[in-house]
Amino acid sequence: MTVSTQGLQLRSVSRRLSDWVELLSSMRFAIALLVVLCIAAVIGTVVKQSEPFNNYVNQFGPFWADVFLAAKLYTIYSSWWFLLFMACLVTSTSLCIARNTPKILVDLKAYKENIREQSLNAFPHKAQGELAEAPEAAANRMGQALLGAGWKVKLQSRETPQGVGWMVAAKTGAANKWGYIAAHSAIVLICVGSVLDGDLMVRAQTWFNGKQIYEGGGLIADVPAQHRLSTSNPTFRGNLLVTEGTASSTAILTQPGGVLLQELPFSVELKKFIVEYYDTGMPRLFASEIVIHDRETGEQKEARVEVNHPAFHRGVAIYQSSFDDGGSRVKLKAVPINGHARPFEVEGNIGGSTELSNGDEKLGLEFTSLRVINVENFSATGGGADVRKVDLRESIESRLGAAHKTVTEKTLRNVGPSVTYKLRDAAGQAVEYHNYMLPVELDGQRVYLLGLRDTPQESFRYLRVPADENDSLDGFVRLRAALDDPAMRAEAVRRYAAQSVEPGRADLEQALVASASRALALFAGAERVTAVADAANGANGAAGGNPKGGLQAVAAFLQANVPDTERERAGDVLVRILNGTLFELLQLSREKAGLAPLPRDEPAQRFMTQAVISLSDTFFYPAPLTFQLADFTHVQASVFQVARAPGKTVVYLGCLLLIIGVFAMLYVRERRLWVWLAPAGQGAQASMALSTNRKTLDADREFDQLKTRLLSR
Repeated sequence: MTVSTQGLQLRSVSRRLSDWVELLSSMRFAIALLVVLCIAAVIGTVVKQSEPFNNYVNQFGPFWADVFLAAKLYTIYSSWWFLLFMACLVTSTSLCIARNTPKILVDLKAYKENIREQSLNAFPHKAQGELAEAPEAAANRMGQALLGAGWKVKLQSRETPQGVGWMVAAKTGAANKWGYIAAHSAIVLICVGSVLDGDLMVRAQTWFNGKQIYEGGGLIADVPAQHRLSTSNPTFRGNLLVTEGTASSTAILTQPGGVLLQELPFSVELKKFIVEYYDTGMPRLFASEIVIHDRETGEQKEARVEVNHPAFHRGVAIYQSSFDDGGSRVKLKAVPINGHARPFEVEGNIGGSTELSNGDEKLGLEFTSLRVINVENFSATGGGADVRKVDLRESIESRLGAAHKTVTEKTLRNVGPSVTYKLRDAAGQAVEYHNYMLPVELDGQRVYLLGLRDTPQESFRYLRVPADENDSLDGFVRLRAALDDPAMRAEAVRRYAAQSVEPGRADLEQALVASASRALALFAGAERVTAVADAANGANGAAGGNPKGGLQAVAAFLQANVPDTERERAGDVLVRILNGTLFELLQLSREKAGLAPLPRDEPAQRFMTQAVISLSDTFFYPAPLTFQLADFTHVQASVFQVARAPGKTVVYLGCLLLIIGVFAMLYVRERRLWVWLAPAGQGAQASMALSTNRKTLDADREFDQLKTRLLSR
């Protein structure tokens, strides 16, 4: 006897397929997918997307940066797993719609008038009554009343042993079920539209159309064709930078590890860029007056692009994204700040670079940015953050040890242009500098601000250099050069001792010369700190070790050689000697430059107080010179976001359906009403029941009203 198992195998496969369909279309599966996608969206909001990898290394560290890179958290919306979950959600929702829509449509057409009288007694809302009317007359009356109240009604007559009975079947609130279909369809439309407007199409061209991500640099015109997308690309979103007076037709699409170039069917010419500022320095308005040149027809169309007011051409939207420097021409003056370099001038364009050399030592000078307006907070009561979170006073004083005070008001002032540049050594290490063109007044003294930072994640730390009587750096530069000159230091010490000691006291003068020479040499970094008992005290010095010079070297000398009980008095003496010799050194530097001596007045005292602190801090300045902005020609550029988004309409339709669907499901109640009218002598015996998909007080109240209206005869 032969037993066939083919049918059993087919039923088993069909059952497994049915189980999978049941799982995919279940609500718990869809909710789990939504939770995962919501968590991914939160991560994509918190973690900046498509940033250079070095930024993530600085933020998270090398280990976690690599882990997050493997998980595609830096391009989360285009990651394979995010797209997979999106596809599963679309599949799940589509299956749910496919399973339930036929049932819903059938239910919408059905009045369920064949329900039995005994079944009406099982409903929570039920009532009975006796009517003087005949069943047919009562059914017609009730049908007209319900039709007038917005119900859909169907009457059915039935043969009974007592005679002909009538069933009144009515329904309303069908929009509730349409809301279910609309809400689920909206999820599918939104997901499909977002995928259409994502970079899936762009990535598909790298997978199947031979396009490659460009990882190099150079001019856009030199990029090969395999890195360029054609004008027929159905969807893209990229950035277009256009300098005033120029035109561009190639957008840049940021991709993991590089970029792709998107050719546009038109070019955008920037005639004028307009930017207006609030008193706080924040941009109030930035807009671009452009001319769109159609590459196919030669048509020229003028347009104005503002934030939230884009221009459109050939299905491509042109949004005002931001603004940038368009390659401004700057002239920088090299000023010796911590060495013996000679002053010179160098010119370049923002975004460019040049090479500097000092014998075998070579440095790259990179022109980073130019800002022509810098509105800062100079409140007399202290420093607080302005609306841009860039408070000059607070940032400087917090790093230079000034007392922190609470802000009660703000004094905003434009301090003029500033330039940012980088000095990069042969090993590729760079320090970024930010210098203001004009001096600013802080604590009653006009100073030049020289900022620096090692990484972009840090805030700038500022060195304050006092301006001389001509509002320039020349006085401080001459003093710094004189400090490095042993002969001028010796002459300054001699003059200070001669003025401080009465005539005929050669022994005191000789002792003062020795002390002043030691203090000035320590301050100038010309003498190493030595301890009386190195074995006992160890290597004492500011910040540990042996400092190069400045006040920290003087403090290290006192710590290493003076007992604790006498250190404060000895420090006061050395500081007075140091201030006196430095003032004489300043006078010598002016004399050497052919200038008149500086009077011993309050402005000179303020200058010297700040100069001593600044001279001390120059030993921590990493470059031998600083570059001051001497002149500039400002050129602005506009950054546009250009996008072809065919899925936008689909997403908008999905959002509309979602709103309609949610409101329909939440605020529309589906109700069904049955009234069975059985013959009872000359009248009728009525049995009424109400079914609703949501138990509410409104349902109770409505049933009472219907009972009163239909059964009270």
